[in-house]
Amino acid sequence: MTEPPLWQLRSRKLSLDRPLLMGVLNVTPDSFSDGGLFVDTDAALAHARRLIAAGADIIDVGGESTRPGARPVDTDTELRRVLPVVEALADETVVSIDTRKAAVARAAVAAGAEIINDVAAGADPEMLDVMAESSAGVVLMHMKGTPQTMQNDPRYDDVVSEVRDFLVRRAAEAEARGVAARSIVIDPGIGFGKTGEHNLELLHRLGELVATGYPVLIGTSRKAFLGRITGIEDPRRRDIATAATTALAVAAGAAVVRVHDVETSRQAAQVAWAVARMRI
Repeated sequence: MTEPPLWQLRSRKLSLDRPLLMGVLNVTPDSFSDGGLFVDTDAALAHARRLIAAGADIIDVGGESTRPGARPVDTDTELRRVLPVVEALADETVVSIDTRKAAVARAAVAAGAEIINDVAAGADPEMLDVMAESSAGVVLMHMKGTPQTMQNDPRYDDVVSEVRDFLVRRAAEAEARGVAARSIVIDPGIGFGKTGEHNLELLHRLGELVATGYPVLIGTSRKAFLGRITGIEDPRRRDIATAATTALAVAAGAAVVRVHDVETSRQAAQVAWAVARMRI
């Protein structure tokens, strides 16, 4: 019997024999869906524990909003937001640090984070070295431009092939710098420098990313293109739409889904996985 693939993290391994659920924990005042709700450490920890109880395998802690148009924050501010939460959760669950800054990634790993989730795919000149030295699990995400510019008329000749080739190239660069291949997960960056049509094309042809051999993470949760499809303006009411994309992504081979509402997407993922594998 073939052994299931494993995601190598800093101090443990996660089996990819089923889809993993990454719960979103934004400790920011300005995130698009839940900005300001969890800036208080106690509130953030209480929410993280609700996500864990609902079935989250990973808690992704972010201290800088990367919504379209968001302004960057300085390193000290980001560290002040995330470190108390990372430290408190590290003994309870697998913690991921969502950051573009090598200094934040380094400090968060020292505080117990197992995964570095970098929406800039190592754009910080020191980030790939931090990833290699820490032996952390790694998520490399595609973003066209920056949060300030990414939605200014993004264009591609073929969004899927361009995103795929970028991610494979960045993964190869990470490996050349010492990051273990088994530690790398790739993320096409739904909503990060893409139109709604680009997002749909990436989901429709997700198998082309899965075929790279790197596990694929998909993050569609509550995003604007779902609102345009459904007519729902409030991001917090888009969890059913999110669950639909979760099911489609899992059926196409996604290994990790990043969501705000873990319970709804957990059920969608379980059913999609059972159908795809044809087993209970």
